[in-house]
Amino acid sequence: MSISPDYRFYAAWLLILSLLAALLWWLTPVLTPFLIAAVMAYVLSPPVRRMQALLGTGVPKFVIVLVCEIAFLLLLVSFAGLIVPVLFKEAGRLQAQLPDLLAQLQTSLNPLLKNLGVDVSFDTQAIKDVAAAQVQAALHNSLDSVLSSLRIGGSVALALIGNLILVPVALYYLLMDGHHMLAQLREWLPRKAEPGVIDFVAEADAVLGEYVRGQLLVMLSLSVYYVAGLSLFGLSAAWPIGLLTGMAVFVPYVGFGVGLLLAALSGFLEMAPLQATLMLAVVFGIGQLLEGFVLTPRLIGERIGLHPLAVIFALLAFGQLLGFVGVLIALPASAVLLVALRRLRRRYVASRLYAG
Repeated sequence: MSISPDYRFYAAWLLILSLLAALLWWLTPVLTPFLIAAVMAYVLSPPVRRMQALLGTGVPKFVIVLVCEIAFLLLLVSFAGLIVPVLFKEAGRLQAQLPDLLAQLQTSLNPLLKNLGVDVSFDTQAIKDVAAAQVQAALHNSLDSVLSSLRIGGSVALALIGNLILVPVALYYLLMDGHHMLAQLREWLPRKAEPGVIDFVAEADAVLGEYVRGQLLVMLSLSVYYVAGLSLFGLSAAWPIGLLTGMAVFVPYVGFGVGLLLAALSGFLEMAPLQATLMLAVVFGIGQLLEGFVLTPRLIGERIGLHPLAVIFALLAFGQLLGFVGVLIALPASAVLLVALRRLRRRYVASRLYAG
């Protein structure tokens, strides 16, 4: 029984893809900065092309690339500089005010619990001592870990510094020469497979591009909404918490949960319990309705087919397999898999109609 040449062709490509996947898994630590740069380049390529078309040949491309890259990196650094201090500040305030919060909680609940025959009392000093001990232990362990890494040849510190340098450099070259690299990869494709592969990549890029652009608009809109909503209730940390909640919605439900938790901590430390509860119910309740029924359907659309549960599963699955690199490639890999499944389904339906 002879094997069809088509089947041998597809088997060879399946073997090549399997070897590439194994190589990717093996080189995960080395590939991390390059994949981070590739994700950034995918986001920044459209603005670079638009600026080139707008400015024409009068401005060299490397100037446009540098301006876009520096602006993007400054935006990321500014965002981190806005969020990280707030997290440390809220953690310190929570540690300091936890006994008072527990005392208020005990005062509020005791009448109700006594009616039920339950007597509850908190040893606030003991809780404060335990909280302080836990925070000091966490800081001590973190410091020991950092010092240990620095003593062992400085491997972690050098890797971090190397990545911080390598990511911008790789991003620059991807933005400058990305189209030439893709053209060279295209030359490696067998002529028989080239039209199908190009069409497949174009469809996957369209799906991923629509999702990314729509998600960026959703993130921007929700950031403005949460900052405005929390500010109206007088929350002092409205800007960082609102921005974090809006920007983190690309991971469904995780960004909302983190923002809700931070707003709850900050709100109950600053406001009366009733006012804080009202703020959380109004701002985050309307925010969920706005995201689920207005922004996501209009800006992303069901036609893309990337369901939030599919995104969550992809992030968890690829993260489990490849760590941080897996999280980076989860979305593009999901888009490619989605396009592949659509094509297989179309072929299957066409074969059934033809057989019928």
